Amino acid sequence: MKRIISIYLLFSLLSASVMAQETATKQQKKEVVKSHLKQHFKPYGFIRNYFTYDSRESISGTGDLYNYQPRDQVWNTDDPALREDLNAVSTFRFLSLTTRVGLNIVGYKWRGTEFSGKIEADFYAGLSTKSGSTVSFTGAHAVSGVAQFRLRQAYVTLGWDSLPMSGGKDYARVDLTLGQAWHPMAADVSDVISLASGAPFGPFNRSPMVKMDARLGKYITLTAAGIWQMQYLSTGPYAQSADYMLYGKTPEAYLGLSVHHKGFLMRVGADVLSIKPRNLGKTVPPPGDTIMVTVKDRLTTASPFLYLQYKKGEFSIKAKTIFAEAGEHMNLNSGYGVKAKNADGSWEYTPLRNSSSWISMVYGGKVGKQEEKHPQKLQGILFAGYIQNLGTKEDLYDGNSDGKPDNIFTPRPNNMIRMWRLSPTLLYTVGQFQVGLEYEVTSVQYGKGGTLDLRGIAQQDLHWVTNHRVQLMTKYNF
Repeated sequence: MKRIISIYLLFSLLSASVMAQETATKQQKKEVVKSHLKQHFKPYGFIRNYFTYDSRESISGTGDLYNYQPRDQVWNTDDPALREDLNAVSTFRFLSLTTRVGLNIVGYKWRGTEFSGKIEADFYAGLSTKSGSTVSFTGAHAVSGVAQFRLRQAYVTLGWDSLPMSGGKDYARVDLTLGQAWHPMAADVSDVISLASGAPFGPFNRSPMVKMDARLGKYITLTAAGIWQMQYLSTGPYAQSADYMLYGKTPEAYLGLSVHHKGFLMRVGADVLSIKPRNLGKTVPPPGDTIMVTVKDRLTTASPFLYLQYKKGEFSIKAKTIFAEAGEHMNLNSGYGVKAKNADGSWEYTPLRNSSSWISMVYGGKVGKQEEKHPQKLQGILFAGYIQNLGTKEDLYDGNSDGKPDNIFTPRPNNMIRMWRLSPTLLYTVGQFQVGLEYEVTSVQYGKGGTLDLRGIAQQDLHWVTNHRVQLMTKYNF
């Protein structure tokens, strides 16, 4: 009996030891997995709410949070004693659809190649238009419905570090980005809290691309990219569409240079766009019947820009200016028109040009007694922007010989002459939580519609229209 009890106790001890080892092994595996996820996968995001008031109807998107410009006057009668501007109507909305989630993937390496990636999305898409007769003159607002998940960024980056340069004194680093990311001309944005980030005074665009950044030594970076259109599109005879690039078979090309030293950064670059606005046209061969034919229409444009940035202590200043030709795919006030219609059914085009510039300044630091987990910070921000419509590069086609252009393509009003915006902001940060209050005044000089000259500029009844926007933002970062 004692022998049986001894064998049982020995078996129990062995079983307990094996179970303890299995438990320890499982725990180690869990710790390894946990450490791997923590080391290589970095989730981030925020919950953001906007409370927005506008003093008049405006051209805007993304639930009216992405503000372009105030709408032109629409008078209900010609009688000066009775008339009222139907666009002089104030609005208010409260939305959290720009809440965002993202995942950075870092720390993978194979031989001499580093791998990283990003996936980022928010709840922008899916809003519908409101109903009612109150918007019969101005167009409906997409401010209702259920917001859907949409892709913002998704790319992988391959990196090669410590590459020897000629002379052997400095080293280079090359990064190759494949996927949807910020357009190189739109990557540097102002510090405003508004959703538009300073657009349309500066480029705003995320697109599929192949981009190479080559850092040459300590201070210089060369960037080259081939870019395709997906969400931000060129306009044309068939409204905004990716077909113009699809049939053109030519990616948008970018080449830029960055110089960075301590708190100073300068970028210069140029974007070249070549699209095919039409692939079919009409011609009248003998004996005179109109037939459809394939055409070789093409528009090629170049848009250079300059960006400057300086940071020191609690102060920073940024500025960007761009001379844009047909830059509507970057959310600029632009487009193009027809300059000639040929007997073979093809059309020739000339771009609308504009000068768009902005400057933003930020000052602010720590407030009150600091706690390690909840640092406090109050910042003051000032933004100013200006746009000048420079008209088309060449005269537009005048088929009726009446001094008025026949075909001009732009997603926003073509009778805008110039526009300016001023926006002071207070931003208060407590740990991961932020609250901001922003006042944004945007004023546009319009001309009378239908009075464009052959350079696409309105010449009659020049007048200013102004919108006052007050916006409160709350944001919790995680």
